Amino acid sequence: MMYNPPHPGSVLREYLGNLSVTAAADHLGVTRAALSRILNGSAGVSAEMALRLSEALGTSPELWIGMQAKYDLWRASKKKRRRISRLVRA
Repeated sequence: MMYNPPHPGSVLREYLGNLSVTAAADHLGVTRAALSRILNGSAGVSAEMALRLSEALGTSPELWIGMQAKYDLWRASKKKRRRISRLVRA
């Protein structure tokens, strides 16, 4: 597991370069607020957004979903939670 993987929004920010959030959101067919939440790390990349990003940027949707999954798993692994014993099948 990668240590402290980046949120996909920070990677997306690099892909967008100097393109404005408004222009990128218009091109992707989403609201400026929705894209801004992803870029700021307060929202995750959905399957639908991964498809939009892959088409617009020439990447694969798996790239975006994979980054999101790694980020989510790392964050979840850092939260205190009750340990669960191994399930024994009969």
